[in-house]
This record gives sequence, structure tokens and C-alpha cells, in this order.
Amino acid sequence: MNPPGAQSADAVVIGAGHNGLVAANLLADAGWDVLVLEATQAPGGAVRSAQVTAPGYLSDLYSSFYPLGYASPVLRRLGLDRYGLAWTHAPDVLAHLLPDGRAAVVNRDLEVTAASLAAFAPGDGDRWRQAYAAWCEVAEPMLGVITSPFPPVRGGLTLLRRLHLSGALRLARRLVVPVRRLGDELFAGEGGPALLAGCALHTDLSPDEAGSGVYGWLLAMLGQQVGWPVPVGGAQKITDALVARLVERGGRIDYGARVDRVLTARGRAMGVRTVGGASWRARRAVLADVPAPALYLDLVGPAALPPRLVEDLAHFRWDGSTLKVDWALSAPVPWRNRAVAGAGTVHLGADLNGLTTYSAALARGEVPRDPFLLVGQMSVADPSHSPPGTESLWSYTHLPFRRDWRGEELAGQVARMEEVLEDAAPGFRSLIVGRHVAGPAELEAGDPSLVGGALAGGTAAAYQQMFLRPIPGLGRADTPVDRLFLASASAHPGGGVHGAPGANAARAALARDRAFAGGLYAGAIGAAQRAVYR
Repeated sequence: MNPPGAQSADAVVIGAGHNGLVAANLLADAGWDVLVLEATQAPGGAVRSAQVTAPGYLSDLYSSFYPLGYASPVLRRLGLDRYGLAWTHAPDVLAHLLPDGRAAVVNRDLEVTAASLAAFAPGDGDRWRQAYAAWCEVAEPMLGVITSPFPPVRGGLTLLRRLHLSGALRLARRLVVPVRRLGDELFAGEGGPALLAGCALHTDLSPDEAGSGVYGWLLAMLGQQVGWPVPVGGAQKITDALVARLVERGGRIDYGARVDRVLTARGRAMGVRTVGGASWRARRAVLADVPAPALYLDLVGPAALPPRLVEDLAHFRWDGSTLKVDWALSAPVPWRNRAVAGAGTVHLGADLNGLTTYSAALARGEVPRDPFLLVGQMSVADPSHSPPGTESLWSYTHLPFRRDWRGEELAGQVARMEEVLEDAAPGFRSLIVGRHVAGPAELEAGDPSLVGGALAGGTAAAYQQMFLRPIPGLGRADTPVDRLFLASASAHPGGGVHGAPGANAARAALARDRAFAGGLYAGAIGAAQRAVYR
């Protein structure tokens, strides 16, 4: 029986970020009555678009360019193309512009990429072909492993059968090798290592940190295989498709409904309470698309959790803060090196050693004097982002993780970012007709899950991945509270717009709810967690 004034649903999903929407869709597919409670006034979390720089210029407010989203088995199975999602590509996928003016370029045409790398060292074109052939051998099961609950039994067995023991051991090594070492092993010239390291710096890992190699390898090889596409009409189209699909299946979303408590009884999630006192009963499950510290410490509360889990959360590490700038330009970026003009994404401001220096400053808690920039040429990728002959441009750079950044600190770094762009593209500043700056506080205000401007729900470091994510445990969506599931990027496999944390949480909720097997599932998970947290 519901408490007085309480409303109910089979599942209550906290947060309408893309992971929450994926989870809600999968539960609705299973016939559940699903309610999503979103703290802000808009769905999508970090997958949203708006005109913020100048009229007629569309900006992707947070994430943009989606190799993982395009390749994700989770999103592909949802059939979002039937709800208006269409993809488009820039002429070139990615360019890394070195300080000396040379550029390494990835194009979906393998021969174009190979020719770019061969210009750096004889044979590097063939070495790229070999690296790509090795990727193609494992790509499908690898993506299955990445987007499946931990442990990834089916994908792991497929990899083992395909690679045999010797190949599997070499792949395991690649999962932990630093990207600097990987680049040295694969290439003779600077171009290939720069591409890999620049891709690895999409995370918070340094080129010399264990595990950085796999991120650089994954993003670079996906770029060669499927490109780094964008949705026609902006990132918002992904969110719009997920919402339309959910509503068609009877799902509901309440906006401006900030959950401040997960209601529990006898170790089980019973529902939620929102700010203002409204309560919702969850007949089957509560799924939380919020960062792990917020779920455990704020919404559940330490008193309802094993003390060891609370202790481990004290060592949870966020990824770095982020500073993002969007510009409306009256003309395309006037690059010195025209080889980067057709790239959707441009990395600039550092070679491999410069990336190490930049990362070292971040590790010391310092603002890098020479920022490494990730730049998105949105109108190059999708001309609908701005008027003809113009450019909607963005760039972001990492900062040490803090939640108390001062305006003058951020303004100084914005000026440095524009200096890097001006040096690479003389006349850049004269083309600016609008600018929008989003520091860590603004990013968090727009999406409360981006705590301190951290984009990935926690560090990508090896000590906080797989069964160690978000803390040492099972690496699954299940929590010590029965029928409560973590569905955010804080859960395995982490950040990126691929929907896997949401899908994993939905699968776990469905498994727990099965009439007979659900009891066995709950017993096994409970026994394992008692062993971990005792």
C-alpha cells in the first residue's frame, strides 16, 4: 500500500541523462511502467544543444562527436534512426596539429590516413594499416566487452576463441600499456604517436599513465573504422530520439523534480522523495543516473550502507575539471596548415612531450600555461550548425579538479586558449562574433552530474575501472541496497555516450525482478557484496 500522498511506478529512474533514458527505454520495452525524475528543466544531461553564442549558431553544450555512440551495440539496438536520429561526418575525422605546423590526419579512407602518417616516417603508413587490421580482428567482441556488464563472459570468450591464448595475453597487455609506450612500439615517426596520445587525452590520463594506451587506440581505430560522426542538427537529436522512443512506450518524465532521498526499508529501495516532499513508490526498482558519491552519500545516506563502502568512497577520484568555450565565427577557421581545415576534431597545442608536460601540471594541481586544446569544427561536420560560410567552433581544455574556480582564473585560461588558436590560425580572433564560456560551475549548473566540470563520472585510471569502478567491488550496477541500481558513468564501463551504464542497470533490474531466478540472483549478489564490504 502506498504511503499517503505517494504515487507509484514499476521503476523510478533518477536523472534523464542519456544513461537514464537508455535504462528507462529498456525497462519500458519489458513492459514496465517507468517514471524518470529530472532535476533540471530539460532532458539529456550532457547530450544537449542550444544557440548560446549568436543567433543562427548552434552549439553542442557538452559532448559532441560520437564514435562510441555510433558504434555502441546498446544504442544501435534501440533503433533511434526511427525517431529522427541521422548521422553525418566531416571530410576528415581527426587532425593532430603539432607545434611545428605539421599535421597527422585520420580519414575514413584508410589510404588517406596511411599517406598522412607516411609523411612523418617511411613505413608508418603500413604500420597504421597493420594496427588497423589488428583492431578489425577484435573490434566487434571488444565493443561487446566494453558495453556489457562485468564480468563480460560472452565477449571475453569470443575474444579468447578468436585470438587464442597468446593473442589474448598480448591484448591484455595493450589494455594497460601507457600510450607513449604504445606509440613508440607501433610507429617510427611523430604522427602516429601524436594521434594516439591526443585521443588518450580525451580522458584524464597522462601519456605515461597505465591504461592510457587503450583509450588512444580505441578512439583512433574507431575513427578509422566508423569515423567520429555527429547527429544532423546537433547532439540534442540523440536525446530527442531517446525521449520520443520512451514516451511512445508509455514512459513519463517529470522535470524540475530533484530527488533528495532514496527511501529504503529492511535493506530494500522502496521509492524516492523529491525536494518539496513529494514521494514516489517504486514497485520493482530504483535506478540512479547520478554520480556514485551523490547516490550513496546524499540520496541513500551512510547509515544505510556497509561502513567499508563508505570508507572506500573517501578514495573515489573525480576526473579533471573542464573549461569549454564556444565561438560563433564569421568565416571558417583560417588555419596555417590547410590539412586540418576539413577535420571535425582538431587536437593542438602540444606534441607528445608537451602532452606529458601539460598532464604533469594538472597532476600538480596547476593550471597549464600552455593548454592542450580539443577543438570541434561543428559546421565542417554539419553545416546546419551555422549560416553558410561561417563556423560554429568549440574547444575545451582540462583543469585540475576543483569546485571553487575564480572568474579571473578562468578568464586567463580562455585568453590562453585563444592565443593557441590565433597562433595556429592567424586572424582567428578577428572572426569572433560571439563567445560562450562554460567553466566548471556552469557545466555543473547545467548538468548536476558534471560535478566540478568532471565529464566522465570519475577518473579513467586503471585503479577505478572494471570491478574497481566506482570503488572496489563487483563492477556491476547492483548496489548493497536491494533493487537499487547505479546507472551513471560512475559505473562500469564509465564515461562516454554509449549508454552502457544505463543498459547494464536495466538488465540488472530485470534479472532481480524475475519470479524465481531473481531470488537466486539477489542471493548471489548479496553474498558477493558481503564478502567485499565486510
